[in-house]
Amino acid sequence: MHGQENIQRMLYWAERMGIPVASLDGDLQTLHLNEVRIIDVLPEMLVMIRSVVAEKAICYRRKSIDIIQRGLLISFQNIISHPANHAIHDSRLQQAQPHVRITPLHLESEIQFPEGMTIRQISILIELDYLKSYLGKQYQKFEYLFHQEKTLLIEEFMSPEMALVVNELVDGCLVRALPETYYRLKSLELLYLLFTSLSNRHQVPQQHLRNEDIAAVYRVRDKIERSLDKPWILNELVKLSGMNAIRLRRIFVQVFGKGIYEYYQFLRMQEAARLMQQERISVSEAGYRVGFTNLSHFGRLFERHFGAKPKKWSSNLTL
Repeated sequence: MHGQENIQRMLYWAERMGIPVASLDGDLQTLHLNEVRIIDVLPEMLVMIRSVVAEKAICYRRKSIDIIQRGLLISFQNIISHPANHAIHDSRLQQAQPHVRITPLHLESEIQFPEGMTIRQISILIELDYLKSYLGKQYQKFEYLFHQEKTLLIEEFMSPEMALVVNELVDGCLVRALPETYYRLKSLELLYLLFTSLSNRHQVPQQHLRNEDIAAVYRVRDKIERSLDKPWILNELVKLSGMNAIRLRRIFVQVFGKGIYEYYQFLRMQEAARLMQQERISVSEAGYRVGFTNLSHFGRLFERHFGAKPKKWSSNLTL
């Protein structure tokens, strides 16, 4: 698809998805739209695949989405894929961990395009009754997602299995026969893997979240993510959040599915794996980079997360 067609398509769907087109005025000239693809199977589902890189940092507000009356927005973000031909590369920029975010369609949110970073994203809008039918009797495990009177936000890490299907969807432009059927089936496969992962989360009562709660818990998460090589102090995180310790822990688990310390250790292991896989650094250097001075302890934790000691895991990358 040519650049101008990408822009027109993005403007059309931006307005339908709660983004005032006026707020994009001027910004589109600084956005390189490598790809914008829409798979419209409304009223049950809509899938949007996009690859964008911004010449300057852009931030705007998205209002509630009403093209589906009762539904969820499920976004697969920071996809690791083939480099876009027109992407602006800057090795100083760190790519956030690939993750999935689930929100009700009525939740207003802030959309950010960091300067010089390619944003690859798949967004699935799905109608709640259709999702309930898809999950069958198992939907009761995820009943908290169907209470539209509550505001919730769920973030889940993208598993390797999800990443494979995500990249199949991203590369789906090569599909010639029955493309709509292909995208629908692949999207449902992706949802199956996501809900399999969600079923393993810590089960906690789902509270209604205020915008301030969401902002606070992300401040804490971002601070942890920015300093994986240094231990954090709980009192500092509590002060940063503006909550008491009990409430912070409860909301953190509700949003991210893990306790604060467990989440911190998980991020360290993910970053160590990325360093070995993408930057091809040694096991010991990866351990030191994420703050371990005891490499035996690092090896045990890594094996617990990935099922293999880091040296064996990294050697398998070259096979």
